[in-house]
Parts: sequence; structure tokens; C-alpha cells
Amino acid sequence: MWDALVSVAKKAYTAGLGEGAVPRPLMMPMVRGELVGMIWVRPLKVGRDALTGIAELSNIAAAARADEVVLAWETHDVATACELPIVGPAPCLNMVVATRDGHVLHQFPYTEQLLSRSPECWALVAPDWRPAPGPQPGGELVPPIQAAVDFSFTPIELDHPDPFGVTVVLMEEDGYRVRLTEAFDR
Repeated sequence: MWDALVSVAKKAYTAGLGEGAVPRPLMMPMVRGELVGMIWVRPLKVGRDALTGIAELSNIAAAARADEVVLAWETHDVATACELPIVGPAPCLNMVVATRDGHVLHQFPYTEQLLSRSPECWALVAPDWRPAPGPQPGGELVPPIQAAVDFSFTPIELDHPDPFGVTVVLMEEDGYRVRLTEAFDR
């Protein structure tokens, strides 16, 4: 499953960069080894809103009572959005696998190969994946990612007959992009 998730994330980054944008941070919660779905962060404003928006990725994982989550983000993109210093390689696709008992950080650094430049001066690039450092058990996570990991395992208590379903609806209304797998689809 891990190799498939890494492949999906790398393909998304390649496609996004080829269109002139870095894909937004993504969470993939799992319950008993089954993927719940994929949740992309909502459009963010720089600063506190970005910190909050990324941390709120945890809501669906918490509502589903996930026992494992995978988060993916780009180093420079999250540092810029959250007004944080760049920690680790940049540019770099980061993926963390987390459970209640801890996490392992995986980093996939790349350089940007220029594909073309648009008349509006937008550069379209492709990632040239560099050798990845080994997995880092307990590796340092930037604050909004650490918060998303922590809150993923804090159950959401809602006075509603379907707390998972209502959480999905509320997050979609807030602008998060949610794609559930068939097993968890409403």
C-alpha cells in the first residue's frame, strides 16, 4: 500500500508542477489498513489561516477513528503559506506515516526541470526526483503537520447520528476537497 501511495503522490506532484502549481497538502486516513479517502486542504490565506487549515485536515481522520494517516506536502509551499522557516530539503515532497504511537517521515527531494515558459511568464516544470534519504522515525514535522497528526487520533464527539458523514459535509462546505473510497462513501 505504501508504494502505491508514494506513486500517487509523485504522479500528482508531477502533474501539478506541469500545470504550474504545487498540489495542496493532502491527508490519507486509514482504518484497519483500508484507505478512507483523500482530503486536500482548502484554499488558504498566508499566516494563521494556513496553519489552521492544514491542521484541520485531521477532522475526517478523527471522525473516521483512523488508526493510521499519511500526509503529503511540499516543504517550500507549506513554509511559505504558514510563514515558517524552511526545514529540510527544498523543493521536496514530504510524506509522513503516523499512528497513535509515532510517525515516520519520508522525504523525496527533487530539482525542477524547466519544461516551458508561458507568455504570462509562468514557468512549467517537472520534478527530477533525487535520491531520497532513509525513513526518519520521529522526524521533525513543521507545526501544522504535527498538529494534523496529533488531532487525527483525537476522536471527534458530535451529537449527531452520523458524525463521520456530517464532518465530511462540513469540510466540503469549508472548501476542502474530499474523495472517499467506496467503503467509506456516504
